Amino acid sequence: MAISGPSEKNTQQPGAAYEFVKNTQTKRRHTFAVIVDNEPGVLARVIGLFSGRGYNIESLTVSTVTEDESVSRINIVTIGTAMVIEQIKAQLERLVPVHNVHDLTIEGPHVEKELALVKVKATDHQRRESLRIADIYKTRVADTTLESFVFLIDGEADKVDSFIEMMRALGEVEVARSGVVAISRGSEITPV
Repeated sequence: MAISGPSEKNTQQPGAAYEFVKNTQTKRRHTFAVIVDNEPGVLARVIGLFSGRGYNIESLTVSTVTEDESVSRINIVTIGTAMVIEQIKAQLERLVPVHNVHDLTIEGPHVEKELALVKVKATDHQRRESLRIADIYKTRVADTTLESFVFLIDGEADKVDSFIEMMRALGEVEVARSGVVAISRGSEITPV
């Protein structure tokens, strides 16, 4: 028989020999900053850790962060219960090329931004409306033709999502997104 915590409830089917624990923990979105050696195969190991255990990656960005390009920063956004998030963090910390892992969501205030290019195929009225909406969202026109615009938008993921939905209402849309980049706020610097 399983032991239940405060957010779990025991359930047993009539005539069943076992009680099952129903997990009612809420899932939360977490942003990780993982500092790793910049070497072949590191990203594959990190992704393998997630896929091998059935964890989903909502967003992933990677770039070098040192002048000699020997160290990279991987920003990962995932969703899970508190227990799953702790497992992810512990397993990431055990990977050999990982210097350190930061759960920015738990560690304190942080800045998250995303960049997207949004191409809208529209004519006449939709063109004017797309420019008006782009102005409201403070985007830039990155490219234009007689039948389309490419807008560049940056900001929090919710803002990018909202802008894309507004553009979809006007015409055919193609989207290229960078994924979330994040960094802690304040004067403390994450060691490399």
